[in-house]
Amino acid sequence: MKTTETDYWKAVQQRDRAFDGVFYYGVSSTRIFCRPSCRSRQPRRENVVFFASPELARQAGFRSCLRCRPDEAELKDAQSELVRRVCDAIEAGPEGALSLAALSAQSGVSESHLQRVFKRLTGITPRQFAEALRSSRFRAEVKSGQAVTAALYEAGYGSSSRLYEKSAAHLGMTPATYRRGGRGMRIRYTIAGCRLGRLLVAATERGICSVTLGDADEKLAQDLFAEFPQSLIERDDSGLNGQVTALLRHLDGQQPCPDLPLDVQATAFQKLVWEELRRIPAGSTVSYSEVAQRIGRPTAARAVARACATNPVALLTPCHRVVRENGDLSGYRWGLERKRALLAQEQTNTEAEM
Repeated sequence: MKTTETDYWKAVQQRDRAFDGVFYYGVSSTRIFCRPSCRSRQPRRENVVFFASPELARQAGFRSCLRCRPDEAELKDAQSELVRRVCDAIEAGPEGALSLAALSAQSGVSESHLQRVFKRLTGITPRQFAEALRSSRFRAEVKSGQAVTAALYEAGYGSSSRLYEKSAAHLGMTPATYRRGGRGMRIRYTIAGCRLGRLLVAATERGICSVTLGDADEKLAQDLFAEFPQSLIERDDSGLNGQVTALLRHLDGQQPCPDLPLDVQATAFQKLVWEELRRIPAGSTVSYSEVAQRIGRPTAARAVARACATNPVALLTPCHRVVRENGDLSGYRWGLERKRALLAQEQTNTEAEM
């Protein structure tokens, strides 16, 4: 649905907060630009011009309103709310029920704006979110013992061909293999010493499936076998040497985190969180609530913490960069001392590069 200037003017008249961040309006008689929800005296229509961003308003010679402060980061709240509503709508509907056009019509913003804001805050498009959601529903149904055919329709797939087209990308195995607990999958692993203790790296043919830290090789291996009980698991020190070397160099501050292919299982929500964690710069920290805001789920701070706690690939998905609201370190799957050491190393490296 294309949003017109008539829609924008209506939003200004109604002081509609849903349009905050969607557009800005300038008043030619005062040379000031505002948010649609600004509580200042409303101008005449003939004096109003619309802008897609504060930058365009300033380029046209307008200055920021001191009352509604359109430049401030509060606009992110409105955009987060927009993404939250879209996620809720996708979760509530079956496959194909809500196209981008339908989501646009429900949200009252243009398709291009919706696509742009959704991807900026979540890292994926609405379509990719819907696909990840269907995939997680399917996995849950199959895990509960349903037949594959019944499970795929319960999850919202319109046909078995659609499921098998997407299963390799989301499951890393066929649906039948997944139901058998990954039976037949081959996983290679190796364990090496590092400055944080012992480091286990495991991989399937598709990519890294586990990176864990610990004190004892036996315990690390036991945990891997428990995580993938039906897979063929074997030690392969030479075959994974390249990946291990890259991670060790990263731990020692000699190179950035390596961009290695991953093969991990994730719900739609975990996928959103883990992708957001990978955007946090080395040497920086954010709070759980800030991550929740960034993915468009401002009330899901506790769920973000759970997603961090279930992260299967230490270092590659840097859950150690998430802290409490007051800056204190919170629980870390591989121990608080390791979390503290990782952050200290990253901050030292960042300062050295300045």
